[in-house]
Amino acid sequence: MKTLADLTGSTGREVDLHLLLDLVIPVHDGIQAQGDVIVVPLAAVEGDVSVPGSAHWREVPADGIELLRGGTGGNAHTLVADPGTCVWTADVFDPTGLTLGVFEAMATAYLLHREHGGTGVAPGAYVVRRQREQGPAVPARDVTSVARPSAVPRALLEQRAAAAEAAEAAATVRFVAD
Repeated sequence: MKTLADLTGSTGREVDLHLLLDLVIPVHDGIQAQGDVIVVPLAAVEGDVSVPGSAHWREVPADGIELLRGGTGGNAHTLVADPGTCVWTADVFDPTGLTLGVFEAMATAYLLHREHGGTGVAPGAYVVRRQREQGPAVPARDVTSVARPSAVPRALLEQRAAAAEAAEAAATVRFVAD
């Protein structure tokens, strides 16, 4: 089990002074939130979020992967793991547009944030999503404008476009005169 001092020392990322560096970071295997992001076991959203077989996975480096930066240049939520123990992909399909990506940890992984500190994630497969306040439905994001064509397989882009068209067609109301 690691402390916040262990994480900041191994990644070179700083945290605010109000956080206690010598406390052990708790590790959980369920749903957990950290500010703007929420980590959900993949099995809990299996019907809603999918990872295509052609997804591009990359190893989480020692200094971590920045998952999301707070609005107006805020602080980053960073996925951190020991070398060789965690992989990440942003090549996912999620009709809600809230999923940032999926990671699979073979050992404990951590989310690190300057203001929130660290939270431990037990080995397993997890979805990382943006949190949102309850309100109107958020349309699926247009992946063609945010994804690099070389990083996302054409079949995945076509699958996402077809799903978006199907959702739009289902929302269309047609009146037929007799």
